[in-house]
Amino acid sequence: MRKWFFAFCFSFFLLACQNNNSTNDETPEVTLEVQDQNRPDIPFDWKAANVYFLLTDRFSEGASATPETEQINRPDSTAVLRGFEGGNIAGILEKINSGYFTDLGVNAIWFTPIVEQIHGSTDEGTGNTYGYHGYWTKDWTKIDPQFGNPEELRKLVDAAHKKGIRVLLDVVLNHTGPVTEEDPVWPSDWVRTDPRCDFTNYDGTTACTLVANLPDILTESDEAVELPDALLAKWKKEGRLSKELDELQVFFDRTGYPRAPRYYVIKWLTDYIHEFGVDGYRVDTVKHVNEEAWTDLRKEADYAFETWKKKHPYKVLDNTPFFMVGEVYGYGISGGRDFDFGDKKVDYFNYGFNSLINFELKYDAAKDYETVFSKYSKLLNTKFKGASVMNYLSSHDDGAPFDPERKQGMRSANMLLLTPGVSQIYYGDESLRPLQIEGAAGDAHLRSSMNWEALARDSTAQAVHSHYQKLGQFRRNHPAVGAGKHKMISEKPYVFSRTYRTEDVRDKVVVGLDLPAGKKTLSVQGFFGDGTALFDVYSETEVMVQKGSVEIDSPYSTVLLELVEEPVGEE
Repeated sequence: MRKWFFAFCFSFFLLACQNNNSTNDETPEVTLEVQDQNRPDIPFDWKAANVYFLLTDRFSEGASATPETEQINRPDSTAVLRGFEGGNIAGILEKINSGYFTDLGVNAIWFTPIVEQIHGSTDEGTGNTYGYHGYWTKDWTKIDPQFGNPEELRKLVDAAHKKGIRVLLDVVLNHTGPVTEEDPVWPSDWVRTDPRCDFTNYDGTTACTLVANLPDILTESDEAVELPDALLAKWKKEGRLSKELDELQVFFDRTGYPRAPRYYVIKWLTDYIHEFGVDGYRVDTVKHVNEEAWTDLRKEADYAFETWKKKHPYKVLDNTPFFMVGEVYGYGISGGRDFDFGDKKVDYFNYGFNSLINFELKYDAAKDYETVFSKYSKLLNTKFKGASVMNYLSSHDDGAPFDPERKQGMRSANMLLLTPGVSQIYYGDESLRPLQIEGAAGDAHLRSSMNWEALARDSTAQAVHSHYQKLGQFRRNHPAVGAGKHKMISEKPYVFSRTYRTEDVRDKVVVGLDLPAGKKTLSVQGFFGDGTALFDVYSETEVMVQKGSVEIDSPYSTVLLELVEEPVGEE
């Protein structure tokens, strides 16, 4: 403890000296001391991240400090799973502090939007619904009291960072929330309410409203507009009109942007970076917005992130840049970097995105492991060099997930967590949360409350959960799994290697799947030399390479080999 204290004091002294001699353009070379980090020697790489995606309202209900007087009255009855169920920021924070995400090997959390939602309810064809999901914005400048408050979000981000976990905010620039009696339509110089998107070409996807009664922000416009009267009246009632107007004046004076609709929203979205230090965005409905708007968002996000790091040096995890992953609905890795609208192709990686959600793995997952792993490794190391895709098998709005009946939990974990690229666990993948709910309709099937009780009583769910934990921790500790080059070592038994190299890091692993229980021999020929000490993370067994192979006696069908020590002279 005494050594740690003196080291901390010395670090503080060095930082003080550095800050006194630095310009405002320099970022302090200080990082946060992270807890529960198995491999502090391995730097974080977004291309290898293990992301956990959850619906804020459905994951966990914590003890929120938001006063009852601030709660929004939403009294209407709703269809099954289409109202607020109680999940909140405080619940996510409690699970971070309990180590739930750490034990899963998660190093990034993405949760649905937390901005203030429309106050009224609406029936869009699947039953009366409130904006519990977070995608129906009323006011970008305020956290919805149903989800929590600013102090709780601050605590969440700080707690996540202390455990080496990044935070992705889900952001919406494309549309406002639906129009209800309580939620008037935004002015016509802000939004369009027709035509409906027909998805036949570029204009039929971008210059249109996604669905009925979902006003579309005029993100392509550069025309200056006034703030809506309803929003001004709301801010005045809440006692923050002057504050919001002053902040907007500072933003537009600094940037020189016209007061066009997209720039207002970009200012409001990036405020969450300036204030809380979130590490990235998951961006909603990307293909429905003209791509230049994403360049603007990324520019301001980068500025906000660097500004926050300079102001909060002891909260900085590392020098990893801001991250943006986009939802281009229907995009698949096989198409390369471009998305084809029919009459136009767009490479969104050139407009601020580091990664796109890959809608293809749920189909590929039915194929054999080697076909999938080799395909993704080849594509990511050629066409996508420097970029990535985020893979998933189930999500909040994909009505055709892989394994909808949750009968292939182990295989799903293998395919999701071992396929090259970013992995996205959807809450409940690891606990077999049902994706088919009696009485529900449409996407409500996919959005039930997290089945915490299953982890306490269901042995099958517990076994799958344990499998996710082992694979997830192995993935987190080895960027080679998600961002390395794949090579099959043997077909039967199925054994493969992954190798990750940068200027500063060399990481390599060997994995065996669908192996027999009991004694098994795995070839590591040409990858680990004789005399190399390896550790099977899955069975917690140390082994030695002899004659190009290792022998492991365990009851498991999975082997996860990492390097312990190479013979002298080996590299």
